[in-house]
Amino acid sequence: QVQLVESGGGLVQAGGSLRLSCAASGRTFALYTLGWFRQAPGKEREFVATINWTGSSTYYVDSVKGRFTISRDNAKNTGYLQMNSLKHEDTAVYYCALKQPGYGLEFNLNDYRYWGQGTQVTVSS
Repeated sequence: QVQLVESGGGLVQAGGSLRLSCAASGRTFALYTLGWFRQAPGKEREFVATINWTGSSTYYVDSVKGRFTISRDNAKNTGYLQMNSLKHEDTAVYYCALKQPGYGLEFNLNDYRYWGQGTQVTVSS
């Protein structure tokens, strides 16, 4: 069992930056693919970014490419999402999640096994 706790959300003006963290319990964090998802009010949860277990491969939804950077520090059992040039439409609850490497699709939330409780990001326009 792995528990995930997100932090770093908050209120920021458009054009600003935030860095989200995802702290994992246990010693198996390094074995999993890490994903970030978000859910805006009244909308379905959507894929944002993913990074493989070694950190050598990343993938982003088009709307955040060039603005967001996903990373991980396996020694600290922690994943990150650096968000720059934030826009009002980035406002959402952000979730981190883990899935087994090679299982399912990186952008499919149903293929992720462990989820955090989410952290609110609000971007004022």
